[in-house]
Amino acid sequence: MLPRQAMSTWTIMNTIRWVTPEFAVAPQITPEGLAEAKAAGFQAVINNRPEAEQAGQPTSAEMSAAAESLGLPYRALPFQGAPPPAVVAATAELLDQLPSPVLAYCRTGTRSIMAWGMAQALSGARSPDEIIALAAKAGYDIAGTRGALEALSPRS
Repeated sequence: MLPRQAMSTWTIMNTIRWVTPEFAVAPQITPEGLAEAKAAGFQAVINNRPEAEQAGQPTSAEMSAAAESLGLPYRALPFQGAPPPAVVAATAELLDQLPSPVLAYCRTGTRSIMAWGMAQALSGARSPDEIIALAAKAGYDIAGTRGALEALSPRS
């Protein structure tokens, strides 16, 4: 993680990982990075990072204010570890309601891809195999969540 002072010159475009044409994940972004995301065409942002997880990270209030100033819908769904059922359900609902493409972020992007994957399984949008393959193509190994994806999936 870059020190907050160095983040102003950091470009988020180098760290975004596209999962589908409608959804991408990234590690922590900054309020300034939201302007880059907007310029790149993102239409909404989901923050999966808990407050004060790491010194120097922007607060959710800072991120929300920056997103609002850009006209970007911003939703905070923070969690630690595996996404709890309420976050999975809220993610599925947001992905259905928010304009796309959506950019979700956390410390490394792993929580965000897991929340997306479980939401996709819950909604029946994709099979567990599709979810795991799309995550792998984006650089995330979520094969260990197969059991949870299968349990959530109406297709299984």
